[in-house]
Amino acid sequence: MNRSLIFAYPGDLSLKTGGYAYDRKVIDGLRSLGWAVNLMPLGDGFPVPSEATAQSASKMLSALPDDTLVVIDGLAFGVLDGWATSEAARLRIVALVHHPLALETGLSETEQKRFRDSERAALASARHVIVTSPMTAREVSSNYGVAVTDITVALPGTERVDFAPADNPVPQILSVGTLSRRKGHDILLSALKSIEDLEWQATIIGSKTLDPATSAALSQQVDDLGLEPRVQLAGEVDDPQDHFSGADVFALASRYEGYGMVFAEALSHGLPIICCKAGAVPDVVPEDAGMLVPVDDIDTFGQALRRLLTDPDERERRAKAARRAGAQLPDWPETAQIISEILDRIS
Repeated sequence: MNRSLIFAYPGDLSLKTGGYAYDRKVIDGLRSLGWAVNLMPLGDGFPVPSEATAQSASKMLSALPDDTLVVIDGLAFGVLDGWATSEAARLRIVALVHHPLALETGLSETEQKRFRDSERAALASARHVIVTSPMTAREVSSNYGVAVTDITVALPGTERVDFAPADNPVPQILSVGTLSRRKGHDILLSALKSIEDLEWQATIIGSKTLDPATSAALSQQVDDLGLEPRVQLAGEVDDPQDHFSGADVFALASRYEGYGMVFAEALSHGLPIICCKAGAVPDVVPEDAGMLVPVDDIDTFGQALRRLLTDPDERERRAKAARRAGAQLPDWPETAQIISEILDRIS
């Protein structure tokens, strides 16, 4: 059997985001299972590439020989519908959808419709669709016309860690997520302001360069709220493991998540979680480990923070529940095996 494939991706595969981390782990896992994975960078700017970038990406993909197995990250695939439609019969196209493009925060109705229409057309041309959560599977099936039998859920893996509770004189609150509007860091900052009478320090890890306008706004918000001494916008870090190990509480106010790998990571580190009932988050974070509040509800988010910071017993109960849930999560070899079996079938 010829176990080779093209893995096509937009932008910079080395970026420290959940989606790119998933791609890198899957590529490594497939290679360890005997697949020859050849990388094809499609260019920058997706999902709103320049016309030249979109044409270049389509040209590269169309140059592939007949029957090539090509896995394409959904950030690009969802807007390459014209190419996908024209090449569907010739190539074995597999879409990897982290979450539908139309569900990104901050889009106008016109933008949402454009993404929804293009992604629906693109997915109709795929031999199979791999998604990262049951919630995304339901979305793709219900609203994008993909048959349930053509969808495979491959949950992100979670690294196994040796648990050791943090011993901090001042509680440490950790948040991890790109400084983008969808991650809701503005809600977290306002919630932190509401508990400034308590002792705590907060670190927010995430790229400051992918959405410069939001990053600048968050930095200004920290200044305006007078939280500079207590909140660190740390930017990207090479390895956030030490931050997870040294935290007491994980808090992220995402407005939508296709899965939320950082929540799984927080569970594996035994951290009680404060988050929002958004997208796949309720599928990842059990109610006994996390306090799930409505999206954009500053008051309730702040109340949840206050409760965990002022009630050590509550914090410990939820930490134990997080450790139990984290122990049940799949690891990356399991994720790669699920995807490998589907690709074997298609190729």
